[in-house]
Amino acid sequence: MAAGMGVLTDYFRAPDAATVVRALELTGGGRPEFFSGGSRGGSNRGSARTLDGAFDGAFDGVEAKRLDPGVVLAELVAAIRDEPWQVDLVVETPVWPTTPEPGPHRPDGPADEDDPWTTGPWVTELDDATRDTLALVPDERVPEAAARWAQAEESGDADPCDLLLVARELIGLARRARAAGERLYCWICL
Repeated sequence: MAAGMGVLTDYFRAPDAATVVRALELTGGGRPEFFSGGSRGGSNRGSARTLDGAFDGAFDGVEAKRLDPGVVLAELVAAIRDEPWQVDLVVETPVWPTTPEPGPHRPDGPADEDDPWTTGPWVTELDDATRDTLALVPDERVPEAAARWAQAEESGDADPCDLLLVARELIGLARRARAAGERLYCWICL
């Protein structure tokens, strides 16, 4: 799959961005701990529970190396919707780092090599339309959508069978998120 060599992307569900930030603060922005609630036979408990406001240690998530939200995941969303890929098909809202993004609006100027916006990791919240597209696709349409996804240039030389498995995992995650009234998030690290 595309999006650069060495890029890790993990998708997970959580009740809100504040829960995600609390969890990342506990790990210094490190990779979230996941348990499988999907097809790999893991637990199906709720995600990111809080006990007295403290994070209990695990999110329901899917490891999806090099499957970035704006391009590769967006190709799957486009295939499910039976429409062409377009910029901003998957809308992302930055959650981590929590400092202001670099740019002209930032009072201390552009980011340097120690800035978390330069070094990562990064977490974005995906829009509900993306979650709902994945969650509401009928099971009988998944193989067709995955086959179309495999034909996208951004999928590179990925095995169509592997993409079908990943699609089913992401769809299952989105269904659990929607049923729980939760959001989808993507953790990205170089």
